[in-house]
Amino acid sequence: MRSYLVAISLLALTAPAVQASSDGAWAEFGKAVSTACVKAAAGQIEKPRAVVDPYGSDHFGLALVTGKAKGAKQTISLICVYDKQMKTVELSSEFSADQVKVMPGR
Repeated sequence: MRSYLVAISLLALTAPAVQASSDGAWAEFGKAVSTACVKAAAGQIEKPRAVVDPYGSDHFGLALVTGKAKGAKQTISLICVYDKQMKTVELSSEFSADQVKVMPGR
C-alpha cells in the first residue's frame, strides 16, 4: 500500500500541469504583441497597424504589421516575431503590397 501511495505521489508531481489560459490572458498577450510590434515598426511605417495571431507559437507571438512606408507612397508589411520569454521583437524585411495579397479560396 505504501509503495502504491509513493507511486501515485510521484506521478502527480511529475505529470505536466495543464492550465488553460483565460480569454483575458490571451487578450492581454495579443495587446502586448501588438504594442511591441507597432513600436518596433514605427521607424519604417507611418501609423503602423498590427494583425496579431491570437495564440502565436509555443515560444513566439506573431504579427503582420502594415502601413505606408515612411517617406514613400507605397504600402508595406513586416512580419513581427515577439519572443514570449524575453519580450523582445524582431522584424522581417519589407514586403510590398503586391507581395502580400489575400486571395479568395478556390
